[in-house]
Amino acid sequence: MSEQTMSPLAQAPVVAEVVRNGFVESVHHGVVALTAADGSTSLAVGPVDVPVLPRSSLKPLQAVAMLRAGAELGDELLALACASHSGEPFHLEGARRILASVGLDESALQNTPSRPLDDDERERWVREGLPDSSLAQNCSGKHAGMLAACRAAGWDTTTYLAAEHPLQRLIVEVVEELTGDRVSAFTVDGCGAPALAVSTAGLARAFGALAAAGPGTPEGRVAAAIGAHPAWLGGTGRDVTELIEVVPGLIAKDGAESVYAVGLADGRGLAVKITDGAERARVVVTTAVLRAAGVQRLAPSVTEALNRLDARAVVRGHGQPVGAVRAVVPGLGTATRATPQADGPGMPSRGAG
Repeated sequence: MSEQTMSPLAQAPVVAEVVRNGFVESVHHGVVALTAADGSTSLAVGPVDVPVLPRSSLKPLQAVAMLRAGAELGDELLALACASHSGEPFHLEGARRILASVGLDESALQNTPSRPLDDDERERWVREGLPDSSLAQNCSGKHAGMLAACRAAGWDTTTYLAAEHPLQRLIVEVVEELTGDRVSAFTVDGCGAPALAVSTAGLARAFGALAAAGPGTPEGRVAAAIGAHPAWLGGTGRDVTELIEVVPGLIAKDGAESVYAVGLADGRGLAVKITDGAERARVVVTTAVLRAAGVQRLAPSVTEALNRLDARAVVRGHGQPVGAVRAVVPGLGTATRATPQADGPGMPSRGAG
């Protein structure tokens, strides 16, 4: 590939190492942006102003647009509208409730059918021979919320995924407002909805703004719903759910191709993009920056919880822990690098849509 056509992401620095018995076996490059409450960038690792696809990390911003369009969603269902859910029974029932509230059913969703992300549920579906389902697909809450917004605003529900649809135009307006960026590319997400490109720094700014938004505003309602119902945003055993549960005032959303976005109650925002899309590095990089940002001072249990999340990134040899994925984010210094202990059980990655 010539230099003229190479993506700027190819110039991103190493932010994580895979260590086996003390030997660095692999590295992951990434882009990291930490923004202040005023939107300025306080930590920039790699090309933070270059557009990326946040994928499902944009769902809370899409949910703000749903509320502005008039969607009526209680807190747990609003969290579900922001979700890349695991497909547990309560997630599916919640999506049905959103649809039923506006006189629709699963046939209106139009998202790509699949089986649940949750290991136990997926295995049950295989055992019972259940077909792929739009309801079980991890974005069904978002699609149900979009349909509820269309009903509230009087917009067509059969074309709601089209880029020119009024809902999708409103989503672009909200994304540009909260990120401070212009949407630079329109693509198709895994679920069939539009996927929008903004910068890593812009994504961080948006999450900081959400987390610090006033109560009762659409932004504040989304943040409150995520904070109150993290299991509806992710699911049992999901790192994003645990992170929200243990850090006071924090909101977060994972996205496919190794994206993570975090907002703190004081208005700071964090966004991480691992440029090779590998899920195993995103959590340890995120927790390393959160440590540097001082989140462990927010509650006594936070340090232990961050260590527990890091310990999932274990490297095994002959079935035994022999190393870990560790963060080496430039600019943080060795004192704040996450060095997970190789004593955890190791958790399979559950990617977000």
